[in-house]
Amino acid sequence: MLVTTSIATHAQTVGKSLAERLGYARDARLVIVHADDLGMTHSVNAASIKGLETGLVTSASIMVPCPWFPEMADYAKTHKDADLGLHLTLTSERVFYRWGPVAPRDKVPSLVDSNGYFHLNWTETTYIDAKEVELELRAQIDRALAMGVRPTHLDSHQYRLFENGKDIFQSVQRLAHEYKLPVFMVRDWFAERPYLESLLSPDDLVVDHTVTIDPGVASEKWADFYTTALKNLQPGVTVFIIHLAFDDEEMRAATRERNTWGAAWRQRDFNYFTSEEFRALVREQNVKLVTWRELAHAAK
Repeated sequence: MLVTTSIATHAQTVGKSLAERLGYARDARLVIVHADDLGMTHSVNAASIKGLETGLVTSASIMVPCPWFPEMADYAKTHKDADLGLHLTLTSERVFYRWGPVAPRDKVPSLVDSNGYFHLNWTETTYIDAKEVELELRAQIDRALAMGVRPTHLDSHQYRLFENGKDIFQSVQRLAHEYKLPVFMVRDWFAERPYLESLLSPDDLVVDHTVTIDPGVASEKWADFYTTALKNLQPGVTVFIIHLAFDDEEMRAATRERNTWGAAWRQRDFNYFTSEEFRALVREQNVKLVTWRELAHAAK
């Protein structure tokens, strides 16, 4: 699925584009290759770190509530140049591999199921208290900071913070402004969720495009999907949202109840985005790889 938007910052309709503020031409094609879900398992961490260290994966975000977060926090402390954000997390979608809130469970009762884990899913009948959302998100950010992570941005696991109403989005928006961090936001979302645009300040970043692979793409067409997307990039900043891990015993066990975003899925993403073929394509297409840190500095 290729989602297209138009403007680099919320208020910017004239003047320099974000690409120009980064030092590139207005028609430059800039890409953030962004890996989600760090901290979920050791397999995710190991693959994502390897991806980052190739220079081809330029950014990633960490799930603070997950069991392998301490490993990523340690990495962040010793690799201060790594572009690591926080993948703010309010659901625990796997059946046999679960996690729960950072805040005390009795302070966020609407966010947990009868066993004390985050809900597997949010349905139309799931009551979520926006005040508890903000309390939990603050706890996640504060734990990350206390353990040495200096995040470059905020984003949302499963897009929960952007797809579930004005009050939920206001929770993350207030914290983003308080902690002075950009939030991953795409203009194309505004048509279906106009409250997003209405709550943005003139200084909030809005990326131009985003690309993420659809579950309907066949495994043998994986590389074709990404190659086509890269060859058809529009000018501006595009964020490729990817999910890395090794197809190993740990990852297969953690995700065994369904294949989507599972071990084989993540291995395919790893194989493509760390390949010499991808490196050559970036060079051939004159695509510039950038980071969230660069975007945040350019937008100031």
